[in-house]
Amino acid sequence: MSFKSFIAAGVATLVLTGGAVSAEEVGKVGVDWVGNDIIVDAVTDPEVKGVTCHVTYFDRSIIDRLSKGNWFEDPSNNSIACRQTGPIEIGDIDLSKDGDEVFREGMSLIWKALVVNRIYDKDNDTLIYLAHSRQVVDGSAKMAISTVPLFGQQVVWKNGKPQ
Repeated sequence: MSFKSFIAAGVATLVLTGGAVSAEEVGKVGVDWVGNDIIVDAVTDPEVKGVTCHVTYFDRSIIDRLSKGNWFEDPSNNSIACRQTGPIEIGDIDLSKDGDEVFREGMSLIWKALVVNRIYDKDNDTLIYLAHSRQVVDGSAKMAISTVPLFGQQVVWKNGKPQ
């Protein structure tokens, strides 16, 4: 079990995510000789079938943690790309400007998490996915965004399309 997996498992037991899903690691790219990696996870939206987001984040090696300190935390750098990967069926989603939390993974022992939120832009008929870090003391300004346009798509809304 990698340190990142250990941290994520520990945080998952401490924090209830309110129906958010877990990610499947689909790629791991080594970036230097000390063992630091970029992880690529596939995240499916539990309320929007047919959409998959690929989220990347940095996983620090043991050597990097020993040499640079900050033992229990990974950087807040992340990226996201979401695409239609099948027929789209939208369930019970939050239509407010806050949207729904779709995914959360621990980036430190307790206090920091990589979060993906979904927001529906009704005027442009588009799903917006926002990846950002959540920290208890200071929020992070590092974020990434991806959109899935619904215009012209055959979309099934379980509760009827919002008017």
